[in-house]
Formats: sequence, C-alpha cells, structure tokens
Amino acid sequence: MTVSDTAASERTVKPSSGWRLVASEISLLYRRLRTWAMMAALAAIPVLIAIAVRLTSGPPEGRGPAFLDQITENGMFVALTAMIVAVPLFLPLTIGVVAGDTIAGEANLGTLRYLLTAPAGRLWLLIVKYLGAAVFCLTAPLIVAISGILMGLALFPVGPVTLLSGETVEFGEALTRLAFIVLYITVSLLGLSAIGLFISTMTVIPVGAMATTVGVAVVSQILGSLPQLEWLHQWLFSHYWFGFADLLRDPISWQSFGDNALLQLGYLIVFGALAYGRFTTKDVLS
Repeated sequence: MTVSDTAASERTVKPSSGWRLVASEISLLYRRLRTWAMMAALAAIPVLIAIAVRLTSGPPEGRGPAFLDQITENGMFVALTAMIVAVPLFLPLTIGVVAGDTIAGEANLGTLRYLLTAPAGRLWLLIVKYLGAAVFCLTAPLIVAISGILMGLALFPVGPVTLLSGETVEFGEALTRLAFIVLYITVSLLGLSAIGLFISTMTVIPVGAMATTVGVAVVSQILGSLPQLEWLHQWLFSHYWFGFADLLRDPISWQSFGDNALLQLGYLIVFGALAYGRFTTKDVLS
C-alpha cells in the first residue's frame, strides 16, 4: 500500500464506520483475559494495603508511602495511598502493555493488513488504537480509586478528610477531589500512551514494544530524580505525575493540572506525528 493509496483510503472513512471501529477496539480490549488480569492486579493494590494496615498496629509515623499512617483514622486514605503506590510503576506497567500492543500486536497476529482495508485508513487506525489505550488510561486509576474506597469503607472508619493545607472537608467533597485525582492521573498517562503507540509501529514483536514503553517510563522517572539534570525535568512526561497533591489543598490549585495537560499534549502531538510518519511508510504485507 502506497502513501497515495493510504490517503485515498482515509478519505473514504465515514464517521459512523469510524466510531464503530472505536467501539470494536474498546470492546476487544476489555474482552481480553490479559486486560482483566491487569485490572485485577490494580484492584489488589489497595486491598493489600488495607489488609496489611488492619492486621498490624500501623506503620511508624513518617514511614512508608504518603498517607499510610492516616489510614486507621480515615479509610479514605486507602485510596490515596494506593494512588501514590501505583503511579510510579504499576500504572505505567499496565499502560505500557496496552499501548505497546496496539499496532505490534496486530502485526504479530497477521491481522494488520485486514484492518487497513477500506473504510479504515492508516491515520484512522492509529487514532482508533490510541483512543482504546486512552480509555484504559482512565480505567486503570479509576479501578485503584474504587477498590481503595470500598476497602476503606469496609475496614476503617470514614468521615471528614483533613487536606494537606490543614482544612477539613466532608466525605462527599473528598470523593469529588478523588475523582479529580483520577482525571489528573489519566491525563498524566496520555503522553506515555503516545510513546507506546509510536514504539508499537516500529516492531512486530508486541512484548518488545511493551517492555520498551515501560522502560521509557522508568528511565524518565530516574532522570527526573537526578538533581544534576534539573534543566531537563520540566520536559519529562513524568515530571508532573505527583502534582495531583495540589488537588488536596484548599483552595484547589489548578496550575499543575494545566501544566501537566499541556506537557502531555506536546508528547501526544510529537509522538503521534512520529507514529503516523512511521506507519504510513510501513510495509504491512511483508
């Protein structure tokens, strides 16, 4: 398939057909046993945290992840602690698996050439695959939050929550802020998904694309921890991953949210363009 053939095919895409492809992609993603296994693993994070705290006298003050020593006083902190634990490794791991499999998985199975038949062009296929990964970017932190809330309600007292700024808010408002945190983390993972999509166009081995995407996330965080590279930190897609702490202050500071969204948008544009450039020249018939 040549570039001109690709362009002609893309012009034939009808909106209704395109959105059916999106629905089909999302449905396929959530029918996979691997996806359910990853969701179960994410849900297990707050479960393990809550049970461990419940069965012990609690961690020494100031030890362990943020909010861990406050769980026994308010179960709401189970979800917040689980978020802190999941963000640096577990969430990037699952996103790396989903994003890395987008194109490489189809190429490995030999189904990629059939997906490119009319009315689906290469550009639209990339969009569909990215949207599927983006939906999982929302699903993953949402599962951690819901599991954390349920475990907190089941094992600990729940009531008004003291924010980082010292003010106290009712449980309902705390849930709203937790929803904002889920949205914040979702946005944080969109840049990594774009990187994974690009890497996935470069290979027919999905495991390699998954591992490389996860490795990029790890390297970004390592670079972000080195004070000698402080000039680079603001350009790393993981730089604002823990900026959701600003959502636990009164009044809420949206600065980190906006900066994070702008940074992730930049990564989406750059790596989306790279993925398109690579994919339009890729020989899927070999």
